[in-house]
Amino acid sequence: MTDQLKPPAADPEALAAATARFVAGAQPDVAYAVVDSPIGALVAAATPTGLVRLAYEDFNGGLDAVLENLAGRLSPRILEQPAKLDLVRRELDEYFSHRRETFDLPIDWSLYSDFGRRVLQATAAIPFGHTATYGQVAAQAGNAKASRAAGRALGANAIPIVVPCHRVIGTSGKLTGYTGGMHRKEALLHLEGIAF
Repeated sequence: MTDQLKPPAADPEALAAATARFVAGAQPDVAYAVVDSPIGALVAAATPTGLVRLAYEDFNGGLDAVLENLAGRLSPRILEQPAKLDLVRRELDEYFSHRRETFDLPIDWSLYSDFGRRVLQATAAIPFGHTATYGQVAAQAGNAKASRAAGRALGANAIPIVVPCHRVIGTSGKLTGYTGGMHRKEALLHLEGIAF
């Protein structure tokens, strides 16, 4: 009797079509896409609220590590949906081609503490082509004595470039660390007309 219990033969084309229909209609908690840029591939991720992650793919352990981190911190319901990140891709392309100085993207701040969010919002207000020190950013965030805490918040910035932590420098006027590596910080500042 067990000889007659065989699974049906799978049709690869039908399976691919069913998968495509599911992905097209699925509503994930987090949509992502890999975006090419002049300073390396970026992993962009958004929730229905806004952009939640922009990671340097080669700096964060690769795509899988970025997605695992998002799954653990936000939701395991993550799908690759490049069309949902078209606005992010467009604004980044405009920035890198000198046609955009500010980003108009909605941001999802859910990965941050209250102080971390204020630090990053103060950083987002630093104008294109200008810099600020960690102390200045801390003061703008509401605690002028918290420059080290501001540095930690900036080190945890999950949305570099859009939240321009590359514009934050040391009190001495020297460049300090950057999530994607100092070569990227220098390249972004150079793009904005700031020489170091």
